[in-house]
Amino acid sequence: MKGIWLGVLAAVFFAVTFVLNRSMELSGGSWMWSASLRYFFMVPFLFAIVGARKGLGAVKREMTAKPWPFFAWSFVAFVLFYGPLTFSAAYAPGWLLAGTWQLTIVAGVLLAPLFFITIETANGQQRVRQRIPLPSLIISLVILAGVVFIQIPHAQSVTGKALAFGTLPVLVAAFAYPLGNRKMMELLGGSLDTFQRVLAMTLMTVPVWFALAIYAWITAGLPSLSQLGQSFVVGVSSGVIATTLFFMATDLVQHDQGRLAAVEATQSLELIFAMAGEMLLLNLMLPGPLSLAGIAVIIIGMLLHSWQTAVAAK
Repeated sequence: MKGIWLGVLAAVFFAVTFVLNRSMELSGGSWMWSASLRYFFMVPFLFAIVGARKGLGAVKREMTAKPWPFFAWSFVAFVLFYGPLTFSAAYAPGWLLAGTWQLTIVAGVLLAPLFFITIETANGQQRVRQRIPLPSLIISLVILAGVVFIQIPHAQSVTGKALAFGTLPVLVAAFAYPLGNRKMMELLGGSLDTFQRVLAMTLMTVPVWFALAIYAWITAGLPSLSQLGQSFVVGVSSGVIATTLFFMATDLVQHDQGRLAAVEATQSLELIFAMAGEMLLLNLMLPGPLSLAGIAVIIIGMLLHSWQTAVAAK
């Protein structure tokens, strides 16, 4: 249950991403600056936290021990996740991006066969491919149905271009984030704590963000003060706080695919929080009856995941 509550808290801070990215795009900011600035602002905070905990040496050791796998999975988890999200914000409203992003709760469950666990057998230890946890998949599909209910009333107002450029990149991100996160947990095997892992993954991808920032400078000019300020908020709220909370939650349950699916399903709440944020900041209208029914279905699905996790823990 602790993992689920950490995931819910992370969803609150993650929702800031969808609202402010859309706000920056509406004010004319480049998505490339929105993406790169988030990670630039994350570095000093994470350095300070890890340094205060005397963990920088371990970060350097792990980054240099397996540099290419470390970079590859950091790239998948951060660049292929956040780049598409910020790109999509130029074409679609935050509620659509947040709703499409919820495919990640099903993606996470479907990724289970890509991972192995070690079990004791009569012939000694044996690596066994993990199976898709069907109860968790069914509950995640219930939550996804709630997401669809929320989207239906808005569907007529969305253009084909918004659907293509606003949802397809997010679909890539929805699979990349859990895949990269899980592969990094498997690669490190608990050798770094959550703060160290987020710092190391951020440092590994900084060259990519620098390249993107240079291209943004050449093609779109420097970011405005407003975009700098909002990117700072996103970097601290979503990049540092939410990412750390979510990684803590997944670290707690990384060896149990059912519980891991429950934690990843907490991201469905981002849609609710994002809608509330857009109503407050961007004057989004109050959801209609069908959308409210979708919110209720999402909450029921999360309660089912919590119940399943509590039963499994007994």
